[in-house]
Amino acid sequence: MEINRKNLLLYAITDRTWLNGRSLLSQVEEVLNNGATFLQLREKNLSYNELVEEAVKIKEIAAKYNVPFVINDNIYAAKESGADGVHIGQDDASYIKAREVLGDDKIIGMTAHNLNEALTAQEAGADYIGTGAVFPTSTKQDTIPLSLENLKEITDNIQIPVVAIGGINHENILRLKGSGIDGAAVISAIFAQENPGLATAKMLNLCREVVNG
Repeated sequence: MEINRKNLLLYAITDRTWLNGRSLLSQVEEVLNNGATFLQLREKNLSYNELVEEAVKIKEIAAKYNVPFVINDNIYAAKESGADGVHIGQDDASYIKAREVLGDDKIIGMTAHNLNEALTAQEAGADYIGTGAVFPTSTKQDTIPLSLENLKEITDNIQIPVVAIGGINHENILRLKGSGIDGAAVISAIFAQENPGLATAKMLNLCREVVNG
């Protein structure tokens, strides 16, 4: 599946920490039905077989809404499950290895924490980059927030789509106006909310304001 900048407007990343008795599949359905434009399955505590099994089911839901679906880190699970691609970090499998395993028609996104890493990802051939953390985040305790100036430095010098990530919520996302990003990646701002569908719809409107404002 090919992606464009519009696909990355609201990039939802799963987290089963906040299921509150519900299934991840039902939450994913609700989130996609309410406008998320991209989906990443991020599961650090599942076995390989469990990850593939979950990904196969989620892929069906994503395909129903024509939303690109990638798996975090695991290029082999992405290949076996038929996911649309993978998102890899600076310390994960190399881009070259990911492309070798997945082939030319799959999406490969990469994390970049600064301009040098972003340029390296672009040169390697990444389809998009996720950059941050733009705000303090509880997901990764050891991250140093990326300033708005440094974020804009990245978007000004990168031709591939740039998605901001890290601590983004309904209260702070408008501070990213003018940064040049193509979208925002969120976890708790959607999946930790009492009504993930409503939270998604609200966040989608805010993302439009940031990107188009």
